[in-house]
Amino acid sequence: MDAARRGLGAPGVESNRVRSETRTVVVVSPDAHLRQRLASNLAELRWWVREASGGAEAMMLLDDQAAEAMLVDHWLPDLEVGEFAEQARLLHPEMDLLQLDGEPDGGRSAASGGSGREARAVSPRRNELLHAMRGARDRGFDALRFGDDGSMAAAGAYLPEEEPGNESDPGAPTEDDGTSSVAGGLCDAERMGPLLPELVGGSHAMRELAWLVRLVAPRTTAVLIEGETGTGKEVIARVLHRLSLRAAKPFAVLNCAAIPESLLEAELFGHTRGAFTGAVQSRTGRIEAAHGGTLLLDEIGEMPVGMQAKMLRFLESGELQRVGDNELTRVDVRLIAATHQPLEQRSAEGKFRLDLYHRLAVFPILVPPLRERMEDIPALAEHILEKMGQEHPRKRLRPDALTRLNEHLWPGNVRELMHVLERAAILAGARSEIGAAEVRYRRAARG
Repeated sequence: MDAARRGLGAPGVESNRVRSETRTVVVVSPDAHLRQRLASNLAELRWWVREASGGAEAMMLLDDQAAEAMLVDHWLPDLEVGEFAEQARLLHPEMDLLQLDGEPDGGRSAASGGSGREARAVSPRRNELLHAMRGARDRGFDALRFGDDGSMAAAGAYLPEEEPGNESDPGAPTEDDGTSSVAGGLCDAERMGPLLPELVGGSHAMRELAWLVRLVAPRTTAVLIEGETGTGKEVIARVLHRLSLRAAKPFAVLNCAAIPESLLEAELFGHTRGAFTGAVQSRTGRIEAAHGGTLLLDEIGEMPVGMQAKMLRFLESGELQRVGDNELTRVDVRLIAATHQPLEQRSAEGKFRLDLYHRLAVFPILVPPLRERMEDIPALAEHILEKMGQEHPRKRLRPDALTRLNEHLWPGNVRELMHVLERAAILAGARSEIGAAEVRYRRAARG
């Protein structure tokens, strides 16, 4: 594939001339063959084509350069398509958006009339791209299927131009006023999409959490994960890293509460040999070790005020200075912070820097406590027991045990549930089932 068609060509007079005569379209699909076919046909129609294999990559392309249109496959490996399309429309309201329906591996689909892909208008505001795609069809392009009347079928939106004979059709699409969304008409669960593999349970709270994670993961935005102890804040941070463009780069974790104040600066920023007593060799800090990737600062509320000022300076400049070194080092990291403390309240009390709080809380995510999603306990218990069964004989919960689990308020959240189930499995001995008698929440009193 030539560099010009991918939008990756080196800048020059010829490249600028070609781009000035074309409009830009982003083709988003994990199917490389489909992307090539679309790019080839659209290039003939004087479209400047940029390709992305997933939603995160497409967002990066759109941040780099605006596009007049985007074609999105019905399945993406990193983001839920409906949410991705809705976010793209919110960020780029003037961009035409078409969805490609079919099998992710390029196979044929009976629902699409054997064509394997169907393009449906999701939120177009102009007819230009529709005419271009009809031209692609006239050139023998069979990756897209059109209706018998030559129009594309609408999907959750409208066709900007009604075909003759459709005026009296009560089911015909109507003109969009610009306020409808990709998720229009869907219930909350459908709008939020499926859960992520790491998030167990189907409650509304968990679906909303998964929705927020998928929305912010592809970006470099700083995220503040708030929640009680034991809710799984580090799990959320790891999911954010996995779904980001930095997934192949390091993921570093530093628990601010576990490092003595005297060593925290060296642990974060690194140090040179001889910088302090015991520094027998130079050492790379956690920030630099996460270069290109993600750094999780756990229990950020425990960071000393003096260190907060140094962290704020790094966030503002992107440069750090090792302890004992005069040189500045530029580091590229995505920062995620986690805390069980109410940082906004602590900032108001003067116990946490307000400017650092605003730097960290660009996109806050609140992980719900287990007592607010009790309906997830059966699924969580099954998940925990299944993982325990990888090392020991698999145990199952009897109904009376599950009833007892549902009667507890779980101040320790999911972590406490894990410990209770591990204790119950041990108490059950050789039996394959766990009963209510084995579900104990505190150590039995001594006689």
